[in-house]
Amino acid sequence: MCLLGLATTALAEDADELARQLSNPVSSLISVPLQFNYDDLDSGGSRTWLNVQPVVPVSIGENWNMISRTILPITYQENLFPGAGSQFGTGDITQSLFFSPKQPTANGWIIGVGPALLLPTASDDLLGTGKWGAGPTAVVLKQSQAGWTYGALANHLWSFAGESDRGDVSSTFLQPFLTKGLGQGRTFSLNIESSYNWEAGQWTVPLNIGYSKVSRIGSQMVSYQGGVRYYAESPDGGPDWGLRFAFTLLFPEK
Repeated sequence: MCLLGLATTALAEDADELARQLSNPVSSLISVPLQFNYDDLDSGGSRTWLNVQPVVPVSIGENWNMISRTILPITYQENLFPGAGSQFGTGDITQSLFFSPKQPTANGWIIGVGPALLLPTASDDLLGTGKWGAGPTAVVLKQSQAGWTYGALANHLWSFAGESDRGDVSSTFLQPFLTKGLGQGRTFSLNIESSYNWEAGQWTVPLNIGYSKVSRIGSQMVSYQGGVRYYAESPDGGPDWGLRFAFTLLFPEK
């Protein structure tokens, strides 16, 4: 095989391995996803937001990793409800720390558990809760040699401090997910990012379908993703459908 062919094969194998690691929320891969989302609202308005989501694993010994996952939304929304006008700015940060064994269990399961925090960083009352919150988070998944990854991520947040005139927070997030590696760094993904607001007694259940590809820009490995979202359940005036595009910077271990 010529050198070009060898290089192409090596790049495809690297891309497949990175795609596999991206499907694992507690892998040893440093990544910085920039996730663009758009929702069309029944209220006649819309919500557009960019989630900045750095993922940083840290080794804490021979057998364990700690994975920091941060979500900072930057949002523009208009006509959230009649008379609401428009808002632009940062939302609340969700910070999760997963403690995960470096090796799967004897049955091949990968697990991670730890705390999740809600930080009231919103620049406008309609972009956040005004509350500090905390609770547990966990993820469990399995990856097969055939390219399948399946599992679920969950957390629950309770508010414990913040603005006294804002409502309390008690919210459960549950995300079952399924991905299939298609080769050459390509992945098909399906997940349900459901959340339940215990204070309002309201489910929000979006189904996301996506396609992504790992590639290279110069010496930088990246991932591109595009997808659509359908809401099986949402609050009154909430969305029925949406779009998602993501660009992720990847920093594999040397």
